[in-house]
Amino acid sequence: MAVEGQGSDLVQVVALLGAAVVAVPLFKRMGLGSVLGYLAAGLAIGPFGLRLFSDAQAILHFAELGVVMFLFVIGLEMQPSRLWGLRREIFGLGAAQVALCGGLLTGIGILWGAPPAMAFVAAMGFVLSSTAIAMQLLDERGETSTPAGQKIVSILLLEDLAIVPLLAIVAFLAPAASDTGWNQRVIDMALAVGAIVGLVVAGRWLLNPLFRLLAAARAREIMTAAALLVVLGAALLMQLGGLSMAMGAFLAGVLLSESTFRHQLEADIEPFRGILLGLFFLAVGMSLDFRVIGQAWPVIMGAVGLYMAVKSLGIYMIARVLKADHREAITRAALMAQGGEFAFVLYSAAAGVGIFDAQTNAILTATVILSMALTPLLTLAVRRLTPAGSQSMADVDTADELSGTVLMIGFGRFGQVASQALLARGFEVAIIENDTEMIRSAADFGFKVYYGDGTRLDILATSGAGRAKAVLVCIDKVEASNRIVELMRAEYPLTRLFVRAFDREHALHLIEAGVDFHIRETFESAMAFGQAALVELGVPVEEAAEITDDVRRRDEERLELQATGGIYAGTDLMRGNVPRPGPLTQPKRHGQVVCGETATPLDEAQLPERAPQRA
Repeated sequence: MAVEGQGSDLVQVVALLGAAVVAVPLFKRMGLGSVLGYLAAGLAIGPFGLRLFSDAQAILHFAELGVVMFLFVIGLEMQPSRLWGLRREIFGLGAAQVALCGGLLTGIGILWGAPPAMAFVAAMGFVLSSTAIAMQLLDERGETSTPAGQKIVSILLLEDLAIVPLLAIVAFLAPAASDTGWNQRVIDMALAVGAIVGLVVAGRWLLNPLFRLLAAARAREIMTAAALLVVLGAALLMQLGGLSMAMGAFLAGVLLSESTFRHQLEADIEPFRGILLGLFFLAVGMSLDFRVIGQAWPVIMGAVGLYMAVKSLGIYMIARVLKADHREAITRAALMAQGGEFAFVLYSAAAGVGIFDAQTNAILTATVILSMALTPLLTLAVRRLTPAGSQSMADVDTADELSGTVLMIGFGRFGQVASQALLARGFEVAIIENDTEMIRSAADFGFKVYYGDGTRLDILATSGAGRAKAVLVCIDKVEASNRIVELMRAEYPLTRLFVRAFDREHALHLIEAGVDFHIRETFESAMAFGQAALVELGVPVEEAAEITDDVRRRDEERLELQATGGIYAGTDLMRGNVPRPGPLTQPKRHGQVVCGETATPLDEAQLPERAPQRA
């Protein structure tokens, strides 16, 4: 029997991992995101799918550790000074959104016929957005560190904090509340304050000495164990104090954010965080009770649609009042329209003290889970249907009858460096750029940059392309760069054309187009980088320079060979569908080291298809 039990456990573990491995890449490939993939996988293997699991709540309770670790990693990125800088967003924007959305949803519940206490608790549970889903979607889109993303993070932090007073309010609203309950509430508040103070003291004066001691032992597995101990210990301390485990982990992360061990902690926690967070989403999918939905589907569907619509409206209103543009406001509303994992805690507490009956708790829990499942689809729809906001042209001059010895198109990092020598020598440089924020930033440093799209012939004409002695194309988009080259060669063939190449394939295309000069954007910096590494490793300076010059010469010869060969031009070069050029000299190898004086430089055309190079 023991063997059978172990085998059954192993089957469940394999089922969890297999469902995630199959569903997540499939959903991401369809553009639906990993969260929806996890939810669908959980639904497929749960009690109402293949029935490989019968107790989804047990898995959900364990998987909440993924949310805890996620908040710890976020805390590591939030230095106290940065967190203090977000105080207005946390306690201003966050509190305003919670208050307005809570009021609106409470009104909906009362109009629906629910008692005021029940309507309030149901509304506030739905107001607490899912930190796990919102942060995962932000992270997938690379927007966590953007100003808009930081505002969402701030609101989520306030909502996590709000669970503490909300649980106290639930106890106060309990039908069986008595005078003796006040003594218990005072004790609970004291425990909460004590837990916070204890965590702050430990984080400030104990954790760094502990990690220094462990680091001196040079036992990597002990450092990993210590990282897990910090996260889980902070979560446990907060739970014992009646607070949110996730908030305890977040606070621990903040306290360690300026530690010299911050990056080591993040690296140790990251694998556990990713697996457990995925497990959390799987468990949420399993928890969707189709029996409850089948019995009360009109109520649940109506609650999902109405609650999400009204909450989105409240979020949008607050965002617009506080000066967010339309696109940012509607994106925030879609991202935070759902109820979250803390609703389960609040609803369970309400059921425990008699505010909800079992049926109401099941209906509201199903409502929250459905809203969480719909959020990735809603954000995807908003992203595709909402056009990108137009750029503000305030304080920006458009390119109109410019004149200059040189016309520079694009003023990013590459263009800024390239312009300095020309300006230092006294050449008149006309600069156009289609990013208004970049134009304003350049103005702060004394550069006059005009707004203009170099892919348009009329803009090239008014920017002085026909009068300039040279046109420098410094943009980083291959298609736009090729379009400018095509227009310049057709309309202004006598103007000297200097172009920034994105990679080797692009460089071959530019050679074929007949530009006067091109350079791969990372090539020379990589050459200098490699030469410096040689010198630092003990190679004499003169020899390092000779090796670098030899590598550069061979690369130029190979590039010329590929360009004149014809068959090496275009995309076939990167696809590996053409014969590979033979080496100019055969490299000598010692183990894994290639001798510099006789080595043939690495050719992207000789690389496997799965690893295309962008050098």
